[in-house]
Formats: sequence, structure tokens, C-alpha cells
Amino acid sequence: MKEKENIGALFDRIARRYDRFNHLLSMGIDKCWRRRVVRGMKSYESVLDVAVGTGDLAIEMLRRGKAQQVTGIDLSDEMMRIAQHKALRANVNKRLTLQHANAQAMPFANDTFDAVTCSFGVRNFANLTEGLNEMRRVLRPGGKLIILEFSYPVSGPLRMGYDLYFGHLMPLIGQMLIGDRKPFLYFRESVRNFIWGEELCCKLREAGFENVTFEPLSFSIAMNYQANKPIA
Repeated sequence: MKEKENIGALFDRIARRYDRFNHLLSMGIDKCWRRRVVRGMKSYESVLDVAVGTGDLAIEMLRRGKAQQVTGIDLSDEMMRIAQHKALRANVNKRLTLQHANAQAMPFANDTFDAVTCSFGVRNFANLTEGLNEMRRVLRPGGKLIILEFSYPVSGPLRMGYDLYFGHLMPLIGQMLIGDRKPFLYFRESVRNFIWGEELCCKLREAGFENVTFEPLSFSIAMNYQANKPIA
């Protein structure tokens, strides 16, 4: 998809309305998914949040004491500007460092972070294999990878409803919300065309991760993937 080549600019365009947009895209339950993921985490000293966006997952980890320090990277400066304001309001800004960086070429040394997280971001990678390889590289041996990402419902009737919502209703609402259908059409196609479930787990194993699992959320509208970097 051509949009992935300039994904930072696309997110800059919708940054001010992104949170509202994401709630619309998830039908309002993305906050519950993030809370579920964070509740199930162990506590880590240092966490890298890839595609940090407006900071919801990073801030949730800091608020709940699941991370002492979070480094967030993104290609959208506007999204990170909003994340910084939200972190300040939540009084966790001193423990959140934001940096413009590409997930496929991270400016960090090998074996740097205790955990790497990414919520609703991996489907936007221009090269998924490179992104997963970089996540493994910057993780310390034994470190945890957590990915939260949209998928597609497996139930027939629910899938039909989801197709109707994504294919027709969401772009119309997007036109009314921000006056531009194109970002909504991109998000629709990015979800439709992305791999999920066992197929993504295979990619994680190919990238060198072990103990790979996935948990369907809300009738498989989203998936919670977890894996570890081998110790040896």
C-alpha cells in the first residue's frame, strides 16, 4: 500500500482527531483492550512502545506501575505532541521519552529494553519482517513482546456486519468527522489486508521469537499477541 511509505504524514493530518477516530474504528472498546493487556503485564524497568501514537498504551503502563520508564517512538510528530500533553495531564511525563524514529530502523543498541509493546501499529509497517526483526534485536534476552492489533471476526454474521461497517458506514462517518474519506479508506484496507492469528504468529517465530501466543478479543475484532526473545 502506497500510504505506508508516508505513514507519518497521514497520521499528522488526523492527529487531533485520532483518538476519536480510533474509538470509532474499534466501536468504542479499544480502551478496554488496552486495559486488559496492561493488567496482564508483569512490571518492567524499561519498555519501548513502538508506534506510540497519542500515548494511550504508554500512559496506561506508567499509571498502573507496569513500567518504570517508557520510550515511545513514532513517525508522526503531531501524534507524539498530543501524547506529551496527555502524559503531562496524567503526571507521568517525566517517565515517558518520545522520539521520532522508524520501527524498521530503530536508533537503539541491541538488548536495550525489558519489553517491547505495539498497539494498532504493526499493520502500518512498510516491511513487517524488518519491523519484527528490529523489535527482537532491541529486546533483552528473555524480554517480552506484546502486540495489540485489529483482526477480522471469524463468525459469519458478525463478519458480514463488520464488512458493512468498515466498507460503508466508517468512511461516511470519517467524511463527516474530518472532511476526508482517504484516511478511513486506508485504515479499512490496512485491516482487511493484514495477516492475523496463527499467520502472524508464524511471522513472529520466523523473526526469532519463542513462546508465541495470541488471544482473540471481542469476537476476534482484535488480537493480543505475546512472545519472548530467547535467552540463549
